[in-house]
This record gives sequence, structure tokens and C-alpha cells, in this order.
Amino acid sequence: MSVLKIIFISILVFMIYATTQASLQLNLMTHLPTLIQDPWAVMTLYDAYFAFFFFYLWVHYKEDSWIVRIFMFIMIAGLGTMAMSLYMLIKIFKLKEGEGMEALLLRKTEPNSK
Repeated sequence: MSVLKIIFISILVFMIYATTQASLQLNLMTHLPTLIQDPWAVMTLYDAYFAFFFFYLWVHYKEDSWIVRIFMFIMIAGLGTMAMSLYMLIKIFKLKEGEGMEALLLRKTEPNSK
């Protein structure tokens, strides 16, 4: 799991750095009218948000709490990869000794089937 920790920490640090640099160079709100005219920029946003949604579907499966599900939906929609990396790091650091990928990826208890 230490490789996954390094990967997700690296992604989180890079995304914070890149977002900060981009924000300091260009105000997104003033540049938005220009961006939405660029079909590749729009397509990239669609691509990213569909990927965010796919990741969220797994979060919805993994989490039992509706509060956590709603919170993570808002975080992923607003912060994207930063929120996803942070979520993964929290899950990885919560793993007990000897737990592997199955514990990371699958939910702990099956939902009640009534």
C-alpha cells in the first residue's frame, strides 16, 4: 500500500500546486467566456466530469452513510482529483495491518437485503 500512498500523495500535491499556479496566472471567472468557446476545453471538462462521476459511483457503493455520500459528491464535483486523492489517502491510511486491495476497494458490510 505504500506505493499507493506515494501515488495519491503525489497526485494531491501536484494538483494543489498546478491549481494554485493556474489561479495566480489567470482568473477562471474572467476567462470562462473564452474557454466555453473552445470545443476542446469543453470536451475536456465533459471527460473529466464523467470520470469524476464514475469514481463517485464507487464511493456511493463503498460508503453506507448518506451524509458521506452527499459530502463526497459535492467535494468531487467541486475539487475533482484533489478530493478523490484525499478520499483514497484517508481510506488507505485507515487500513489495518494485513488488509489489502480487497479491503480498500470493497465495502465492509453488505447492505441489508429485505
